[in-house]
Amino acid sequence: MPLKTPESTKLTNERAFLVGIELYGQNSLLSSEDSLSELALLAHTAGLDIVGQTSQKINRYNPQTLIGQGKVEEIKIFAQENQANVIIFDEELSPRHIKELENVFGQNIKIIDRTSLILDIFAIHAATREGSLQVELAQYEYRLPRLTRAWTHLARQAGGGGGRLGSVGGVGLRGPGETQLEVDRREIRRRISHIKDELEKVRIHRNQYRTRRKKSNIPIIALVGYTNAGKSTLLNKLSQSHVYVANKLFATLDPTTRRIELPDGHPVLITDTVGFIQKLPTMLIAAFRATLEEISEADIIIHVVDITHINSKAQARSVLDTLKEIHANHIPIVTVLNKIDLLKDPEHAIHVMESFTNSTAISAKTGIGIDKLLNLLSQILFDNFTSVKVSLGYKDGGLTNLFHAQGHVKMIEKTSDAIIIHGELPGRLLAKFSPYIIEK
Repeated sequence: MPLKTPESTKLTNERAFLVGIELYGQNSLLSSEDSLSELALLAHTAGLDIVGQTSQKINRYNPQTLIGQGKVEEIKIFAQENQANVIIFDEELSPRHIKELENVFGQNIKIIDRTSLILDIFAIHAATREGSLQVELAQYEYRLPRLTRAWTHLARQAGGGGGRLGSVGGVGLRGPGETQLEVDRREIRRRISHIKDELEKVRIHRNQYRTRRKKSNIPIIALVGYTNAGKSTLLNKLSQSHVYVANKLFATLDPTTRRIELPDGHPVLITDTVGFIQKLPTMLIAAFRATLEEISEADIIIHVVDITHINSKAQARSVLDTLKEIHANHIPIVTVLNKIDLLKDPEHAIHVMESFTNSTAISAKTGIGIDKLLNLLSQILFDNFTSVKVSLGYKDGGLTNLFHAQGHVKMIEKTSDAIIIHGELPGRLLAKFSPYIIEK
């Protein structure tokens, strides 16, 4: 029988029980209780009915079932009493964990971890061919090491794209001693290779488009933030557009770019990107490389923070950690504290602003503070100059010309292999010159 493409878990209206784990001595961005609450939001976004939850503090992970055997039996009894048919763990499960837990709970109960749940949500919300390919790649790479006999023929499909693989080269004709499991694994690897080729074409196309944008010398601003922080609402307010907005995690995945004018008349391009979350699966970061490059190539980043959220500081730290992971932490950041219209005490926003450089408080929904944000962007991009010393190779003539044309050159030194320029650069060019700055 031919292998089928991975399918979304179709969790809608199923009854889920949540399991949180806390390791003694582990420093996490969120407490186990808050992380479990976030897991509940993820489950709600996937359409599950939550019938209960529990957590356990442990000294180390159980190599067989992640948590203690007694806790597993306790959850099994609860699942039977409350007709739960999905158990969701707030940590990533190894292939062995899944196999052992399936043996305990039986084949009628799905065992899912946080990573799998996020992948399913991404599959539901992928609206374009690119988004579908990215999600499908992440799903395959997650499931390949977890493929067992019970998963043979993978009755799953990535949301919105792909279609079925069908029989390739008479896949039903196995070699001597070859099992269906081995055939499926080979087919998955082939599919992964094909998707990567397709995404590389997307990446090349994006690079070409990005190069054309750079030639226009219009600054690019990337919107980033924890999922549900209000990025799409802010994009709509700034551009007077109608990007899809919903009070759900990961409501939008595909990047959206809009052109706006700053108060001084300078045009800029603003790109909304996928929301971040703690424990964002590494395979998703890899799969969304082409999309995330929109961030790493930006001239400035607007980091949107939901100031009303009890874990706003931890969420902000999670975003900054992800920016570092995708090598975008060198780009100037404007921190926007959003949803101040919901604060009972406006002084709270002022206090939080002191923790960030270049920060401002707004309400993307009502428009409060939008003018201040636009003026701040104008200052950073065009008015504020930073003193720098850069070392440019003789092959980097384009950057040397750019420094002369849009910066302030104070002194030039020439060595055998480089031109060293002392001078000042506007904020919009700092990211471009960042790899060459030797003193700032």
